[in-house]
Amino acid sequence: MKNKCNLALVGWILLAIGGLNWGLVGISYFVERNLNLVNLLFGKIPTLEATVYIVVGLAAIASFLHCKCKKCQNCSCSDSNCNHCKVQ
Repeated sequence: MKNKCNLALVGWILLAIGGLNWGLVGISYFVERNLNLVNLLFGKIPTLEATVYIVVGLAAIASFLHCKCKKCQNCSCSDSNCNHCKVQ
């Protein structure tokens, strides 16, 4: 992630938070407790809770599209099969 722009970094962090939250939702099924962190933090404000879910969803969509900025497209992996290197 060191060769990525700030927007890509924020998207990666949102995806990590979303993935961890969904893991906790799955675990909560077996322990019979609400471990949904987004719900626990923002459940009293449903609009804010929904907004968090939408932003995480948008981050997932953006990750599929890949950032087109110059910083994200520069790759130093020297792998001839790397998709980023082929763009240069």
